[in-house]
Amino acid sequence: MQNTGLVLEGGGMRGVFTGGVLHYLMEKEVYLPYVIGVSAGACNGSSYLARQIDRNRTVNIDYITHPEYISYKRFLKQGELFGMDFIFDQLPNQLVPFDYEAFNQASEEFVVGTTDCQTGEPVYFDKSNYKHDMLTLLRASSSLPFMAPEIEFEGRYLLDGGIADPIPIKKAEQDGYSKNVVVLTRNKGYRKSKAKYKWLLKKKYGHYEGLIEAVMNRHEKYNQTIDYLEEQEEKGNVLIIRPKEKLDVGRVEKNPVKLQRLYDQGYEQAKLDFERIQTFISSAHAIEV
Repeated sequence: MQNTGLVLEGGGMRGVFTGGVLHYLMEKEVYLPYVIGVSAGACNGSSYLARQIDRNRTVNIDYITHPEYISYKRFLKQGELFGMDFIFDQLPNQLVPFDYEAFNQASEEFVVGTTDCQTGEPVYFDKSNYKHDMLTLLRASSSLPFMAPEIEFEGRYLLDGGIADPIPIKKAEQDGYSKNVVVLTRNKGYRKSKAKYKWLLKKKYGHYEGLIEAVMNRHEKYNQTIDYLEEQEEKGNVLIIRPKEKLDVGRVEKNPVKLQRLYDQGYEQAKLDFERIQTFISSAHAIEV
């Protein structure tokens, strides 16, 4: 199992599907040695490493109606839709405490993907070297253009990891993980369309040419990655877990009933796929041995 990774797509509130998947894997005590994620995927993955089985559900569903979580009034006044201080400070440090000790002591490697605003290239940060900066890096990875300010870290300005590398399978492979379980938050057949707001990007982020280019090319990167994943799945190198049907939950969803339904779908999908997951992990271990 040592060469098997877990790759987690983002997707804003669609990420509760991933939360449900990870809940089931934690129930079965399945912990893969390498976890990489962007945006909501990285946030879900951090609770997975910390062994906090119900934390993703509590944070993303029980608190979704809190006035500080998503606020259109704040967005109009301050340009921040998600309450980033609330999500990445008050929740983990006060309301739903994150188990930093368990996370730091976990044997699994954990990698967070972000986007460098200047270059438009992905920048990755691993737990081995940045465990004390993880909340800042998770915040950076989850900071969507127009919806949250850039995060300055080590001389870079960072935004949402899903811009430059929406499903970081190639990074997992580069890090030595030739077999990967990949959790997607879109149904089979979904393909991303080209962004139609370049003028707005230029107006807001004209000083970040790399970011503008990355956003405008994101659909190509995403669709090429999906094609690659499906090719690798046919070869037996990837196992994809994803929703079976088109979602009725968007990136910005405040309805806890819809979110709980999607969380349960993730849980049930992992349950349905579990025998397949076990076989995949076992075959990867056999090849390694």
